[in-house]
Formats: sequence, C-alpha cells, structure tokens
Amino acid sequence: MKAIAWTAYGPPEVLQLIEVETPTPKENEVLIRIYATTVTTGDCEQRSLKVPFWLALPMRAYVGLRRPTRIKILGMDLAGEIESVGKEVTRFRNGDRVFATTGFVRMGTYAEYICLPEEPEEGAMALKPANMTYEEAVAVPHGGLTALPFLRDTAKIRSGDQVLINGASGSVGTAAVQLAKYYGAEVTGVCSTANLELVKSLGADKVIDYTKEDFTDSGETYDIVFDAVDKISPSRGKRALKKEGTYLNVIKHSGSGGNIKTEDLIFIKELIEAGAIKTFIDRRYPLEQIVEAHRYVEEGHKRGHVVITVGHASRT
Repeated sequence: MKAIAWTAYGPPEVLQLIEVETPTPKENEVLIRIYATTVTTGDCEQRSLKVPFWLALPMRAYVGLRRPTRIKILGMDLAGEIESVGKEVTRFRNGDRVFATTGFVRMGTYAEYICLPEEPEEGAMALKPANMTYEEAVAVPHGGLTALPFLRDTAKIRSGDQVLINGASGSVGTAAVQLAKYYGAEVTGVCSTANLELVKSLGADKVIDYTKEDFTDSGETYDIVFDAVDKISPSRGKRALKKEGTYLNVIKHSGSGGNIKTEDLIFIKELIEAGAIKTFIDRRYPLEQIVEAHRYVEEGHKRGHVVITVGHASRT
C-alpha cells in the first residue's frame, strides 16, 4: 500500500511517499480502507517539532529523540470503509463506513490502510454521518473532539453564556462556534477580514476582525474566552473575562479538556445528522501532494479544514 513516511523532524520535505505492506488486523481490530485524512496545525507541529518547550521533550522521548522511530506515519484523522474484521470484533462489520481519530499514541492515517482496535484506549471510531461524504466526515474529529470537552466539561457552558472564540475560522474554532450555539450561548467569533462571512454562516452572533480591533482592549467581557489557535497570551485573553469567567487555551489547557471518547464522536455524529454541525473544507490534496498540503497549513491561514484524499476506487 501507499503511505507517507516521516523520516526526520523538519520541514514538509521530510515526508516521503513509500510502498509498505498492507497491515493485517488482530483479533480485536478492524482493517480500514482509508478514503480521506486531514492535515492539521498539530500535524505540522509534530512533524517539525515546533511545539512549546514543555511538549518537545516528551514528544521526542515517545516518538524518537533524534528522529521518528516509534511512529513513522503521521496523521490522526480518517474516514473510510472497513474491509475486514478480527474474530473478536462485535461492533463493526465488513463494509461499514466509519470515521475516526487515532490519537497521538498510534497516528498512521497518511496511508491507504490502517488497523484499529474496536475499542481503542486512545482515539475514537464510529459509523460516519449518513449525510456526509468521506471528505466532509474526516474534517469532524479533530475540531469537534477538541472543542466539545473544552466547552462542555471544562467551561461547563450553559444556555445564555456569552462566549468568545478566538480563531473562529480554524478547524477547532469552526467546531467551537457551532457547538457553543448548540448549547444556547451567544457567540462572538474573532477572525480575519476574509473569514468574517464564513464565521457568520456558522451561527456566530457577532464577529470581530482582529486586523482592525483588539477584543482584549474593547472593554467587552465574556463568560468564556476560548483561544482556539493559541495566538494570544493568557494574560491578554483574561482581560476579556467576566469575574467568574473561564479562560481556555487550546494548547496550554490541552490536558484539561478530557480524553477523546467514542461516545463524544457518536454524539457529534448525531448533531451532524440533525443538521446542527457542518464542516468547511478549505482545500483538498491527493495523498501524493501531502508535502504541498503541509506547506499550506504551515502558512497559518487555512480556513476550516485541509483534507487529503486517498486514491482508491469509486467511493461516496
């Protein structure tokens, strides 16, 4: 099968297209034919190791000190079709259309096939939304499963809360805007001029163009301030909080949002099928152009999601 090897820490060019043996599922695993995956900011940070210093050493310790050795294929999100199942698998069957996130421990979605356990210790897998294509569905797990525990579990969002989402046009931000609206909040989205209409279309009650206005100096305060792109310091972000408000930063509070849970992915799937959540795809690239996709995402101006399509036979 085709896969993208991660040969070193560094620029996008360290990613190389190779041929490797198609994996065989263990008794508790399923073999998935991958039709789509994603390139996220997190993928680029892992590849280059341009992460906060307090994350760099643990990452090297797990993945490889001088170069990647334990994990050789990047990518954490996928949408595809189950091709075979181990004999202990009961929740899935051949032909099921699924979407999933593998988590940092496993990764491996930059490939034509992957084996995943039916009940992963890290990550989540569920039947994909019936009203989405594979490319649309693969854009859900990263943003949705990041934003949901932050808003619901850490901030304990309630109907009527005033919520500000900084970076509202990114993969986490677009999910956060829609989830906050689902919970009945009044949402203000912060983004660039080019993305104002996109954020409005997701349901934001108000949008702020950060190129023209600094929300931290406006005097407006919110029950929840969620920096979904880690672009402002906590001290600045907290200026916009009400006295009992909650400040969230997608990087600095990444451990407090809760672990990835299959039930959360199923919950988001149900919201999608009910019409409460949609995805926005900025660009699509074939697997063979993943270097170009990483270059684009690393520029820091993507809107919504960048999707990688994997070249199998016809699919829906």
